Amino acid sequence: MLIVFTSSWWALLLRGIAAIIFGVLTFMWPQITLTVLIFLFGAYALVDGIFAIFAGIKSHSENKRWWVLLVEGIFSVIAGGLAFVVPGITALVLLVLIAAWAIVTGAFEIAAAIQLRKYIKGEWLLGLGGVVSILFGVVLLINPAAGALTVVWLIGAYAIVFGVLVLALGIKLRGLERRALKMTPRTV
Repeated sequence: MLIVFTSSWWALLLRGIAAIIFGVLTFMWPQITLTVLIFLFGAYALVDGIFAIFAGIKSHSENKRWWVLLVEGIFSVIAGGLAFVVPGITALVLLVLIAAWAIVTGAFEIAAAIQLRKYIKGEWLLGLGGVVSILFGVVLLINPAAGALTVVWLIGAYAIVFGVLVLALGIKLRGLERRALKMTPRTV
């Protein structure tokens, strides 16, 4: 596990930089950010729904539960259509999805940090990132009516804080990889 993390320090660095850039852009263009998030979700839900409907219809003769895909597809198309027609409702649903995502990923980040503590010092950065993720998700769930722009700003602040923490972990792992390379004998 240590080899995976130290050899891919650069991926953590890029992930942190991308999160920071996303956070800064969110503060610069909050209305655009919310609108884009809603319409991206709407487009995804429409496309996903259409494919699910076709898959359900196509598997009609081969699968007893073909109707499950059909129903899923119909609901997905309805959700995608609502995203374009009534973006306010979509913003609330999207807020709940983002909150759930932050809580789940935060839990996994904390679990990964606990595993990493056996191998490196500084794993607390990933653990702290997990705690920030969980707190972010809880704040979104507690006060969903806080306003769409506030949510966008929370997303931006979260992205910047998380990006800085992941960036710091990537830098720390880079140093660990360099030390490990100096200690290993070279073969010709």
